[in-house]
Amino acid sequence: MSATLRDGHDAVLLDLDGTVYRGGEAAPGALEAIGELHRRGVAVRYVTNNASKPARAVVDHLAGFGLDAEVGEVSTSAQAGAAVLADKLAEKSRVLVVGAPALESEVERVGLTPVREFADEPVAVVQGLFAELTYRDFAEACLAVRAGALWVACNADRTLPTERGLLPGNGALVELLRAATDQDPLVAGKPERPLLDRAVASAGAGAPLMVGDRLDTDIAGAVKAGMPSLMVLTGVSTPRDLVEAVPEERPTHVAADLRGLHELGDDLAIAEQSTWSVRADGAALELSGHGDELAALRALCAARWAAGAGPVALRAADDRARATLRSLELD
Repeated sequence: MSATLRDGHDAVLLDLDGTVYRGGEAAPGALEAIGELHRRGVAVRYVTNNASKPARAVVDHLAGFGLDAEVGEVSTSAQAGAAVLADKLAEKSRVLVVGAPALESEVERVGLTPVREFADEPVAVVQGLFAELTYRDFAEACLAVRAGALWVACNADRTLPTERGLLPGNGALVELLRAATDQDPLVAGKPERPLLDRAVASAGAGAPLMVGDRLDTDIAGAVKAGMPSLMVLTGVSTPRDLVEAVPEERPTHVAADLRGLHELGDDLAIAEQSTWSVRADGAALELSGHGDELAALRALCAARWAAGAGPVALRAADDRARATLRSLELD
């Protein structure tokens, strides 16, 4: 019997915004898919670059969607940032916090001393997104980093998806501080490994699977960690982004949503497809065939990625293929 994608994995790491939920609503299929993972005894870890909320608040937020999660199932970039600091600093070292109270609490939890001013002589700076940050917060951090303080950024997401659209993320504010200091931070969140490594360790997993909607964080993190990944089309990255993805941001599988976890893994793999074919014709790739549009997307990705770097035009051999490209917004 063919194996579903979840088979062979003892833990599934789930991104949150754009994967499990979108704004104030659960993503399509999320509740049933995650419930089935629990019923099958597969460990679930919610892995988020959001450093502004404590794990308990994440659990409460998920409960609002009908998801019964535990604090131990949540891994945040605030936790990962604090862990990076704890590995490098002596106990009770002063850390200037540029971020939310949740980040301050995580710094304190690992035995370090959170401060908010350069006058307190911090030996490190940790930065996470917080809507109430002011110029003064960045000025204090700038002085500390320029004085030689270790700088850790919880994540480098340039944008933050919201119900109003994309807003500045922590990465945009990291760029502000980078411009003012000519320094680069250590990054704890996706796509860097500390956050994912922490989640895998907490599950005691030997064969994890990463699932997310963003190529530049979720999928790139999986590639760096050497684990397979599933991209879902419920969030930020689009079919066009996937076709044009660089090697460092290419998932092993793609599905419409989290229900793909319980579909046949071979069917979701980005590879040549039995019902679709892609022919190279000079600088173009020509699609022909029939069937599921996501199968066509997998075939196009496989052919495009095999073609190497550089732009490749996509075109259709017939009306059926043309309609599929249009549906995927690849025409």
